[in-house]
Formats: sequence, C-alpha cells, structure tokens
Amino acid sequence: MIHTLCEPHSPRSTQRTLVSEPRQPLRVGDIMSVSPVTIAPSTSVHEAQDLMQQRKIRHLPVLKDGRLVGMISDRDIRLVLPSPATSLSVWEIRHLLDKLTVGEVMTYFVMTTAPDCPVTEAVGRMLGHKVGSLPVVADRQVIGILTRTDVLRAFRKLQAELSAVA
Repeated sequence: MIHTLCEPHSPRSTQRTLVSEPRQPLRVGDIMSVSPVTIAPSTSVHEAQDLMQQRKIRHLPVLKDGRLVGMISDRDIRLVLPSPATSLSVWEIRHLLDKLTVGEVMTYFVMTTAPDCPVTEAVGRMLGHKVGSLPVVADRQVIGILTRTDVLRAFRKLQAELSAVA
C-alpha cells in the first residue's frame, strides 16, 4: 500500500536557491535526490546489500513494472541477517541471502511525497513515522527520494546562506 504525503498543488520550477524566495516555503523538489537507485522485488537480498554498499545509500525504492511497490532499507536487511553467534559458515549465509528476495523482506506500506510538498511537512511525517526517507512521486512515477541526508544538506546550505547575509 502506498500512502502519498502531499498531493501536487501546482507546477513549480525547481531551479531556485534556498533563501531566494523568503515567502515561499522550501519544497521537497528543491532538495530531493533525483533519479534514485531502484531495485526489483525479485532481486536477492544479497544483491540489494551489495548495491547499497557500493552506492553508499541506505534506502532503495522497490519497483515492479515501473510502479512503486515497496521500500527496502539497510535496517530491513540487517534484521534478516543471522546473529554473529550463528554456527553457519560465511558461504552458508551467502547462499541463504542469495535465495531470499527483496520482495520477501521489503516494507509494503510506503509513504511517499510530491515534489511540491513543503519540506517541513515531509520532515514532520518522516519524524512522526520514524522513517529515514520518502520516495518522491509525480504522475505515478518515482522521480526522486527525500532522505535525512538531503534534509541535513539543505539545512547546512541554508545556515551558510543566512550567515553570509548577516
């Protein structure tokens, strides 16, 4: 089940600086990561883990036939890994992870947001539901992802711009 946080209101340009329009709230589209790395539900958990490590990311939208069907995070993967105290060998663990698919461990109830949603609203939802990212959806297509890292980068940039003005 997909739950959209904020429906699109009107088309907006995403080319503006953080401080340029003080009356306009900062929008998700202004700070999101565009063209996120995605994965299919049939992909093995081991491949998903490798992809996250290679790209240095913690969240992957799961798409089936181009439609968002879930999310998988590094935490989801850690929860299915055996305990370090296991008697399984590294090879046995890898074999098990190769057989386990993303679709079996992903989160199905995904909250999404729209690119023109105010960042404060999206961040409030992230905090309230204790999620680290929200896929950004427009016209039923995943066009980006808003992560805690994106929010922190925007905060840092805004602080630097405010300091420069003061």
